[in-house]
Amino acid sequence: MAVALTESAAKHVESMLGKRGSGIGLRLGTRKSGCTGFAYVVDYADEVSDDDVVFESHGVKVVVDKQSLDNIDGTEIDYMKTNAINEGFEFRNPNIKDMCGCGESFSV
Repeated sequence: MAVALTESAAKHVESMLGKRGSGIGLRLGTRKSGCTGFAYVVDYADEVSDDDVVFESHGVKVVVDKQSLDNIDGTEIDYMKTNAINEGFEFRNPNIKDMCGCGESFSV
């Protein structure tokens, strides 16, 4: 079981945590949403609970709640900046069976 960051994503998370001034890493989870089932939930991780699993990539922690882990196990998170306007995380999730047309939700 693993969730990993690319070097680009790790650098971005480190930068955002530095600007924020606090936090231990990136929190990634899923919630029911959209037309196909689930959407990613991304936030700062300020603490780790008993219901969390912690992974580390390039020195940055990724905190995932155990309930979401089945949906995102094996996911690689990249940070893409295509131009001055478009930037963000890209999820390479091997568990996805279907995705909505706009790419906002997925099923496993």
